[in-house]
Amino acid sequence: MKAAISSLISFRNFDLHEPSLSRSIFRQLSLLLPSQFPVVSTDAKANGANFTSLHQKFRFHSIKTSPIMASSFNPERATSPPAVPPPVPPVTKFKIGLCQLMATPDKQRNIEHARKAIEEAVEKGAKLVVLPEIWNVPYSQDTVSVYAEDIEAGGDASPSTAMLSEVSRRLKVTIVGGSIVERSGDKIYNTCCVFGTDGNMKAKHRKIHLFDIDIPGKITFIESKAIAAGQTPTVVDTEVGRIGIGICYDIRFPELAMIYAARGAHLICYPGAFNMTTGPLHWELLQCARAVDNLVFYE
Repeated sequence: MKAAISSLISFRNFDLHEPSLSRSIFRQLSLLLPSQFPVVSTDAKANGANFTSLHQKFRFHSIKTSPIMASSFNPERATSPPAVPPPVPPVTKFKIGLCQLMATPDKQRNIEHARKAIEEAVEKGAKLVVLPEIWNVPYSQDTVSVYAEDIEAGGDASPSTAMLSEVSRRLKVTIVGGSIVERSGDKIYNTCCVFGTDGNMKAKHRKIHLFDIDIPGKITFIESKAIAAGQTPTVVDTEVGRIGIGICYDIRFPELAMIYAARGAHLICYPGAFNMTTGPLHWELLQCARAVDNLVFYE
């Protein structure tokens, strides 16, 4: 399954589908910046006299705004319940297996295909295996309710996560399980589950930023019509290190990655399965940007 990322964000998407965590930085910036910027005179003497005070003003704001990159988000309250606090698990070199899967209408066939892909990755030495977004079924607005699974109930109610749990325990491998369509009460989510080497589910991330796109003659997909947005960033300690989780379009918004970096994540995983209309321009670019912004590894 080819992966890509979304189109350039529109003001409509920004207003409707971006949660408060992505807007908070702008509110805090507005509080820190002066209501009126000083006007620099064209007179040389006046400029000389004003230089020191101007320098001090801008220096002050420079010092004040730098912590916004992470600490101002109160990262200790970024998850509910909070992630395990420092010390962060140590990181050693390990191999990651990335499984590219093509979903068919046959869910059981897709599950078995994913099982074999995980087994092959582990045979090649992978200690962490990552699956794509919505790997177990075709993803469309019309079919999400048909394919949705009750992750909390488990067992037959969620055959996809049951397989991931069994394989992670049997092969002693950490799995970032891409994402599947989850039913919880009367809501449906795009959800990523993380499994430890003991087979237990260590974390569950619900996609926060939903992807709506309408390009005439190319592609129309309004995710927000079928899926509810998650509200909580997800940081999880695993046998291979501390991992932050996002799903596809979540990568567009730097504040989420900043929270993860502030909480000590070594690696941030964004399982994705996206269209090729807008994706090629953005996918690698955004991964590089988030990695450089926060000095963490990306998958």
